Order: sequence, then structure tokens, then C-alpha cells
Amino acid sequence: MSDVNSNAIRVLIADDHAVVRQGLKQILSKTPDLVVVDEAETGLEVLEKIRAMKIDVVVMDVEMPQKNGWEVLGELKTHFPRLPVVILSIYSEEQFGLRFLKAGASGYLTKTSAPDQLVEAIRRVAKGGKFVSPSLAERLVLDFGKDFEKPLHACLSDREFQVFHMIALGKPLKEIAEELSISTTTVSTHRARILEKMNMKTNADLTIYASQNGLMS
Repeated sequence: MSDVNSNAIRVLIADDHAVVRQGLKQILSKTPDLVVVDEAETGLEVLEKIRAMKIDVVVMDVEMPQKNGWEVLGELKTHFPRLPVVILSIYSEEQFGLRFLKAGASGYLTKTSAPDQLVEAIRRVAKGGKFVSPSLAERLVLDFGKDFEKPLHACLSDREFQVFHMIALGKPLKEIAEELSISTTTVSTHRARILEKMNMKTNADLTIYASQNGLMS
């Protein structure tokens, strides 16, 4: 693309909804120092395109076919550890944001965020910084130093949290296994550990808990 400003931040947008991708492209097209050089519909596409071209920042959804945001982020941190990733999701930043940041994301925004926050996030992470929204930053400041009780799901590993969330959304074990590229036996093992750690007995308990704690879309 010869008309691309050579000093512009090169962005890859990853979301399985074409309307969302188009909307993000329109937002970023109004900013001369940011350019969308490509887009991806699936997790596998993200990995393929990053290997094939120069990308400065990835803006990525959590729920995508083939490989979801959790898996893609893990692979990117292994093979491209310096590549900043901004997660743009429908899920609560209070519940998901910190977990993704700890997993290696450079920023986390919900899809209800203002467009200027997305632009600010991309600029900041491109310079090596981290980005959280003002509301999440305020919460972190208020919680800092407090002896507060952690929620039950905080004890779960990242993989267990993924499985927990998918079970809470009503996905069958076979579908979860296919999406995560693991066996149904492994999913069942994760489920058993999740129920034990959270002191619950059924999938319905997990769904109710997720709903009450803002972990559902």
C-alpha cells in the first residue's frame, strides 16, 4: 500500500463480525497516524497475517472461530512477545480486563467504549505502554491496599476460566473441546476442578454465578 504513511501505526483488526470490522476501520480512518493494513475473521487468520506482514498493534475480539482470543494471545506472547495486543470485547472489563492484562494483553476495552479511547489505547500500546479505561483505573486505585475478598472465579487458571465461561454460556462439552482443540475428557477434567474450586455442583450453578457476577454478555 504505497499511500500508507510510513510513520503510521500499522493496525490489524480481528473480529468475526464484518460490521464490527468495518466500523473500526471507519473510526481509525479518521486518524492520520493510524492505518488498518489488514483484517482477520478467525484466530488462525490473525496468526497467519502477523507472520506474513509488518503489524504494530493488534486489536482483537475474544470470541472468534478456530482459535479464540485467549489462544491467539497465548501464541502471540510466545512467538511475538513485543507485539502489543488490545482486546476489544463485549465482556465486562472489571471481570475480564485484569485477566487478559495478566495474560499478556497491552490493553482492554469493551465495545461500548468511546472511539477516542480506542485511538488512545492503540497509540499508547504502540509506544510500549499499557491501557485501561478510566473506570477500570479508578476501580484499581480504590481497591489498592484494601483487604477485600476475591471472587470465587479468581482461583481458576486461565484455561479453567475459559472452560467455566463457555459452560456458563451453555455450550456442550463437545463444542468446548472442539473450540479449544482439546479432548472432551480434558474438558470434563477442567469442569470437575472448576466445580470443586468454586464449591458448586452443577453447570446451572456456574451459569447463575456468572450471571450474578457480570460474566455473561
